Amino acid sequence: MAFPSAPSTLWSVSLLTILFAAAVHSNIFNDDDPLQPMTSDETVSVGGTVILTCRVAESDNSSLQWSNTAQQTLYFGEKRALRDSRIQLHRSTRTELSISIAEVQLSDEGEYTCSIFTMPVRTARATVTVLGVPGKPQISGFENAVPEGGKVTLTCTSTGSKPPAKLHWYRGDQELEGRPDVVDSDPEEPTYNVSSELTLEVSRSDDDALITCAVEHPSLHPGDKRSEQTLRVLYSPNVEILPQSDLPREGEKFYLQCSARGNPEPSSYLWEKKDGELPPLARVDGAFLRFEMLNKSDNGVYLCQADNGIGNNQGEYTLLVQDAANNSTDPTAMSTSSGVDHAVIGGVVAVIVFIMLCLLIVLGRYLIRHKGTYLTHEAKGSDDAPDADTAIINAEGGHSGAEDKKEYFI
Repeated sequence: MAFPSAPSTLWSVSLLTILFAAAVHSNIFNDDDPLQPMTSDETVSVGGTVILTCRVAESDNSSLQWSNTAQQTLYFGEKRALRDSRIQLHRSTRTELSISIAEVQLSDEGEYTCSIFTMPVRTARATVTVLGVPGKPQISGFENAVPEGGKVTLTCTSTGSKPPAKLHWYRGDQELEGRPDVVDSDPEEPTYNVSSELTLEVSRSDDDALITCAVEHPSLHPGDKRSEQTLRVLYSPNVEILPQSDLPREGEKFYLQCSARGNPEPSSYLWEKKDGELPPLARVDGAFLRFEMLNKSDNGVYLCQADNGIGNNQGEYTLLVQDAANNSTDPTAMSTSSGVDHAVIGGVVAVIVFIMLCLLIVLGRYLIRHKGTYLTHEAKGSDDAPDADTAIINAEGGHSGAEDKKEYFI
């Protein structure tokens, strides 16, 4: 086996080194190279505007150039090279060249090149990703009301998304779990159609419930695109008997109302009295049972049965007629009022008794004081008498002494 000579081997290595160095200078540059263009990848939605920016750290007065995915020159410095009104010059300096592309289409996606014509030419690439905006979701599968306990299957579909959108189901604010999304590619566009199914076993609480299908996608803000479907559920009525008042009184007019809620609304009502017939003065008026004049004999349990074609239910009410003499409309209020009145009367009586006691005490003290004074004056005539007869005469109010005293003072 023959081996090449040493000089020829060295020559081959030198040639490879030169070619590698040339390749490096043509495509790969040191990060510290001030003339190396710098770009960034961009993401934009269909119909939006994207700005592509190319910068260098320093300038040697060489021009910057932007080229599209087909390597067609878009701008060379400030000069437009491709006649496309969607593409405009955004900014141009010695170290920067920025362009804008408006009304972006799916075909605008790809790799764009920025070049600077130095020796050798330096390039940088920017990838533009175009998002296909999903259409508003459409809900299908619900046309007519569903009987209580039945099942309904809803299908939500959204088209035109790229990458594929995600679909979410909600009942009010509560998220529901549907089947995994089905993704199909569009044969005419690089977009996807997404669909999801939701199956529900409905109850009467689902009547008028709002089911929502919402789209999640990078091109949308949360809640931007959603559709709603109101459920309609058929169910038998709930029945309750409501009285005209809580205190029906003898001799008054009165009625009972059969309140029934169902879907559809009840179409017939049947009134009965438990363990007996309806009173002769009671009149059935659809959902109302009217009493022209209440009587104690009307007491009892009344039943109302409502039917809406889906089913029937009944409610009951116990009627207790109050005495006509009882004019109070509220026994609690009456007892409370009576208690207040008794308290007021008791207080007034206590004040009067206290005042009378005070008057009696004052009057007694006054009488006692004046009685002592009278006795004192009465005894004055007997103190100076020389004998018992004279003392008696003086005590009986002898007038001669009094006259003498009067004359003395005169």
